[in-house]
Amino acid sequence: MSRIKHNFALRYTSLINVRSNSIWYRIYPNNLIITQVDLFEKLLTNRGPLGSHSHYAHGYFTFPKLEGEIAPRMKFRGKDVLTWSLNNYLGLANHPEVRKADAEAAAEWGMATPMGARIMSGNTNLHEQLEAELADFVKKEDAMLLNFGYQGVLSIIDALVDRHDVIVYDAESHACIIDGVRLHQGKRFVYSHNDMESLEKQLVRATKWAENTGGAILVITEGVFGMSGNLGKLAEVVALKEKFNFRLFVDDAHGFGTMGATGAGTGEHLGVQDGIDVYFSTFAKSMASIGAFVASNEQVIEYLRYNMRSQIFAKSLPMPLVVGAIKRLELLRTKPELKDKLWEVVHALQSGLREKGFNIGTTESPVTPVFLNGQIPDATQLTLDLRENYSIFCSIVVYPVVPKDVIMLRLIPTAAHTLADVEETIAAFEKIAQKLDKGLYSTPAVTA
Repeated sequence: MSRIKHNFALRYTSLINVRSNSIWYRIYPNNLIITQVDLFEKLLTNRGPLGSHSHYAHGYFTFPKLEGEIAPRMKFRGKDVLTWSLNNYLGLANHPEVRKADAEAAAEWGMATPMGARIMSGNTNLHEQLEAELADFVKKEDAMLLNFGYQGVLSIIDALVDRHDVIVYDAESHACIIDGVRLHQGKRFVYSHNDMESLEKQLVRATKWAENTGGAILVITEGVFGMSGNLGKLAEVVALKEKFNFRLFVDDAHGFGTMGATGAGTGEHLGVQDGIDVYFSTFAKSMASIGAFVASNEQVIEYLRYNMRSQIFAKSLPMPLVVGAIKRLELLRTKPELKDKLWEVVHALQSGLREKGFNIGTTESPVTPVFLNGQIPDATQLTLDLRENYSIFCSIVVYPVVPKDVIMLRLIPTAAHTLADVEETIAAFEKIAQKLDKGLYSTPAVTA
């Protein structure tokens, strides 16, 4: 069978359509045959890198169900486990003031209010109050609420740049940044992770391109990289503004609430918050909720309000989430002991792991990776052992996210964890590391 271009096929006015299972065959008078597959059949035969493992992974390794009150100790498949996979850095998920505010707002407003997109009929004083308080907290002139973090980043990128502009972004950026860049109709350059020499080379290329198109340059990086825990080299990036004309967009999902003297983020921590032109964070990490925001100067936020399609054409953030976010932000501002407790746990966990000889990379944030040597089958058995025999639940990351022959255990400590939790986890890690070194995970020995 051969394939031909569509315009060439149009020369043939007489043809026969034959269907066999999910494949259509078009037979032309000269016996030339072209095929077309069914879309759904194509999806079933190419399930993607994650979907290809769903038949055995679903419900255990992927889409697991943690049940019970949100806390370090939860139930997994009916069994108590110590979990390090919660988006709850400051322990606000079950904070009594937060639970009270959430419940009262839900009772007063319900989830339907306000009705409509903010640009049409869904704006309220409370939405604007939250935006003003967020802007003040992260030391920007103005802020704009977003319904979701992932969707928000895509839409920010789409609104900020057009086909004449150039994007330069870090190679280890989050998927929301990668996907936003893919949607960009103009030129884009990627620089090696946190490599300022690479960034400078790409800025030289971007400058030449922008000069030819009459466009501008947007550099995108992260405050805290969510897999490695590394901080973006924001001070060095900001310093390059002395040599190049660009604007800086920082995704600080893991830095907001956890980094900086007041919790205002990685820019505050590194002393360059003023050099960040567009600051983004989500409510899903430190605030243990749903929603996000973008902050910048008044003119940029005004522009985004009228040009961000994900917000213009979406229903306004429900009132209970807005009221709940106001309470959470109040606690971020007034209870620094929450961040202090988080960092007490972080320091105990990371120093304890290092003392026992574990490789946790170069993390400078609460994100705590533990790198082990092993294959994917080893990772499968190791995960089973951790959860079934040691009652430890954490995320396991393998190739292609990390290099081949590497297993990464990813821990997210919270202010709700205790030092006893840290000791229990490190003791379990010592035992599974010994088993891994002895090759005991090479053959299936643990069942779920």
